[in-house]
Amino acid sequence: MARPRKPLLSRDRIVTAALGLIDEEGLAALSTRRLAAVLGVSGPSLYNHFATKEAILDAAADTVTGQVDLSMFGDGTDWRTALLRWGRSYRAALSDHPNIVPLLATGPGLRPAGLRMADAVFGGMVEAGWPPAQATRIGALMRYFVTGSALGSFAAGFVGDAQAYDPADYPHLGQAHLLARHQERVDNAAFETGLRALVDGLDLQFRAAVK
Repeated sequence: MARPRKPLLSRDRIVTAALGLIDEEGLAALSTRRLAAVLGVSGPSLYNHFATKEAILDAAADTVTGQVDLSMFGDGTDWRTALLRWGRSYRAALSDHPNIVPLLATGPGLRPAGLRMADAVFGGMVEAGWPPAQATRIGALMRYFVTGSALGSFAAGFVGDAQAYDPADYPHLGQAHLLARHQERVDNAAFETGLRALVDGLDLQFRAAVK
């Protein structure tokens, strides 16, 4: 029998399948046995490419981080604009894969794309004139804000039943049942409001520091 032209498994194929499984069913659904079944291979064959399940998880998480645009750092873009553009790209990548956000929220560890992102943001802030300690805090602050916004939907947290929120108990929630219907618009606008407020606040700190 002729050998197949393409190998049955590759790192990219394993990571793609793992991320798809996480997207559909959550982090807890990923096991080497389940992943092997999805790929149509035996479990031990995965270990020819990854030493552990944790290594597969790291690679899947880093694939998501690798989708974040970092081109605005180091190209002369003003730091305020850079943070806005990066924050939007960062959230978009995470929002496409919300089930893996809890893993990403733990930090980059030794993941290459995560470390490149941390390096780019820190370097961009220091080059803009921020002290190194404050540049570190800005990177941390942005991670808290973006990952938090991608973990869930504020609007989807309300039910769509107009009778659900008795005005006797909740006098200011008369329109809350409409939020879920407009989930994407509400959540996107809330993120944009917070992102701009965050950058505006940093701008005030920066201007005060350089006086």
